[in-house]
Amino acid sequence: MKKETQCIHSGNYRDEATRGLNTPIFTSSSFEYLDRTAIPYPRYFNTPNQDAVIRKMCALEGAADGVLFSSGMAAMSTAILSAAGSGDHLVMMDELYGGTHNFATEDFQRLGIRCSFAATEAEAIIAAVLPETKAIVIESPTNPLLSIVDILKVADFARQRGITTIIDNTFASPMNQNPIALGIDIVVHSGTKYMGGHSDLCCGIALASTEKTAAAIRKLACHLGGSLDANACYLLERSLKTLALRMERQCQNAQCVAEHLSAHPAVQTVNYPGLPGFKGHATARQQMQAFGAMLSFELDESVVSAQRFLRRLQLIRPAVSLGGVETIICAPAETSHAKMTPAERARVGISDSLLRLSVGIEHVTDLIADLDQAMG
Repeated sequence: MKKETQCIHSGNYRDEATRGLNTPIFTSSSFEYLDRTAIPYPRYFNTPNQDAVIRKMCALEGAADGVLFSSGMAAMSTAILSAAGSGDHLVMMDELYGGTHNFATEDFQRLGIRCSFAATEAEAIIAAVLPETKAIVIESPTNPLLSIVDILKVADFARQRGITTIIDNTFASPMNQNPIALGIDIVVHSGTKYMGGHSDLCCGIALASTEKTAAAIRKLACHLGGSLDANACYLLERSLKTLALRMERQCQNAQCVAEHLSAHPAVQTVNYPGLPGFKGHATARQQMQAFGAMLSFELDESVVSAQRFLRRLQLIRPAVSLGGVETIICAPAETSHAKMTPAERARVGISDSLLRLSVGIEHVTDLIADLDQAMG
C-alpha cells in the first residue's frame, strides 16, 4: 500500500464484537492472565491501543517493531541507553535537538558514558568514531538550522563496524523520509509534533529495523515506565489517519513561505532544504520525498528586530513545539535550545535572532501577508 493508504488502514484493530471501524479505547490497566502467554499491561507497552499505533507507524517507516512512549525525549533517551551503557562511547551531532544535547551533557558522565560531538557532516561524524564507539546519534533535517546529513553514508560506515545508528526523524516525518531504508537501526519521533499534529498530545516512538533491537528498547522501557495511556493512544491513532494530507499541505506551504522570505529585503538568511541554494539541498533531494514543513530564518535587525517582529504577528503565534495544523514561530535560543549555554549555541550557529517557523495548513497567502505586515 502507498503511505496515504497506510495512514488510514495499517495497524487498525478489528473489533469482532461490534465491527466498528475505529479501534476501541481499552481503558483497562488490569487484564486476565489465565491461558495467556503474553499479558497486556500498559507499562509493558503491549496493550491493544499501543499496538495499533505501533503497527501503523511500523508500516509508515518500514520498521520491524517499535515502542510507543509518553514523550519524544522518553523515546530518545531510552533508545540511546538501550544501545550504550557505562564505559561505552557515543558520537552525537552538535546540532541535535536541545533536549537530546542536554541529556548528553547533563547525564552521560554520571552514567559512565563518554560522548564526542561532531559537526553536522557525515565525514565529521565518521572521523569522531573511536574503537569503543557503540552508537551514533544523528538528526536530519536538524532542529533548528535544517542542516542535512548524508544518512546513507553514516549508516553504511556504522554497519560495517557493528555500531548502532539512531536518528531523530521528527522534522521530516515518515511521510518525507524513511531512514531504515537507508540503513539506520533506530528511528525516533517526537509524536507530539507531526504524528499528533494538533498541538494537544505529548508522545514519542522508537522504531527499530529488527525485532531484536526493538526488544532491547522495550526491555529497558519497562523499567523506566514511560508508557502512553489508552486515551492518548486513541487520539494519536486518529491523528495519524490524516498525516499524509496534513504533511502534503504543510510542505507545499513551507516551500512557498521559504521562497518568499528568501527574496524579502528584511530577511538575511533562510534555512530550508527545499531552496536550491541551501547547502544540503542536493543531499535532501536524494534522501527525502519532500522537504518538510519546518524552516528558520534571521531578520536584518537594522530593519526590524526579532522581538518587535514576533510581537507584531497577528495570525502566526509565538509558541513552543511544532508540527500542528496552525503555524507557530519561536526563538530557539529562548525555547527549544535554552538549556544549551550561549557558547554551545554560538558554536552550533544558533543566534539569539534566529527564528524557527513551523508552517501549518492555513492558506499560504494569509501566512505570507502576516509575515510581511510584521516586518513593516
